[in-house]
Amino acid sequence: MPLKVYLRNGRYHYRGTVAGRRLRGSTGTSDKATAQRIAAEREARQWKGHLDGPEAVLTFAQAAMLYRTAEKPTRFLEPVENYWKDTAVRLIVAGAIKQSAIVLLPNASGATRNRQVIVPTQAIINHAAEQGLCRKISVERFPVMRVEKDYATWEWIEAFMEAANPHLGALACFMFLTGARISESLSVTWRDMDLHGRRARIRQTKVGAKRWAHLPPPLVAAIANIQDRKETVFKYSSRDTAAPQWDKAVKRAGIKPLSFHACRHGFATAMLHAGVDPITTAKRGGWKDAHHLFRTYGHAMDDETVTDRILGTSVTRLADETQKLYKKQ
Repeated sequence: MPLKVYLRNGRYHYRGTVAGRRLRGSTGTSDKATAQRIAAEREARQWKGHLDGPEAVLTFAQAAMLYRTAEKPTRFLEPVENYWKDTAVRLIVAGAIKQSAIVLLPNASGATRNRQVIVPTQAIINHAAEQGLCRKISVERFPVMRVEKDYATWEWIEAFMEAANPHLGALACFMFLTGARISESLSVTWRDMDLHGRRARIRQTKVGAKRWAHLPPPLVAAIANIQDRKETVFKYSSRDTAAPQWDKAVKRAGIKPLSFHACRHGFATAMLHAGVDPITTAKRGGWKDAHHLFRTYGHAMDDETVTDRILGTSVTRLADETQKLYKKQ
């Protein structure tokens, strides 16, 4: 039975059965001719999907709605949704996605275009593909130049803590020894702290999950020394309110200026240099992708004798004894 239009509450609606499926809904208009046209288009779309498969009629807006309904990460979704709107997914090819990144972010780096446009667009389409609604798509990323980033060391953290107030010093220590991001750290409340059990609950902003982080003894001591306690442990409401005090402490300590993120960077680097595998490091620091962590934070060690570790502690001890013999001669 073809779709019929009828008036209800001043707006035309449609109903009927097309290709064995019962359809009903509002046209959103009070004009009968327009309503009949909308109903006819809806009927034609249903027949096309029935005869040619769901990919023939699936729009990006529909695919995005499916993605959101599945409670997938929503960061960066809105700009790509607004760009593609009701474009048929079958028309969205890899080259068009790369071009959309250029249009949406004309002055951004390749890494930013990849992260904020290509990744979410591809994720939406491929999620629909997993439901059997379209074909998967693969998009070549923009080239990314790897830049060696500065990272904090434990020596840097100790010097910073000596020059900072208790809240700020504990904040730096917390980020370095747990790998928490600045936004995650500033969200930690005293209810999230278990100083007796030496752990803290961290709400992970990027992956939308929670994890428990271990608190080494220096960090427990730093947090316990905070006297002026409010709801949040580190008292700063945002990175913008913490930044001026951070810069002043760096200047007082006479150390190299580093960002908040350098502490998280330092956590990953220190863990990898200590021989902790990337998968464990990623889990303890809240990274979703161990490969990304290793590629971004894996710095080469300057110590040329590090290869002695291949043979274990016995060869290291032998090397130390050999050095002592040479010094005596």
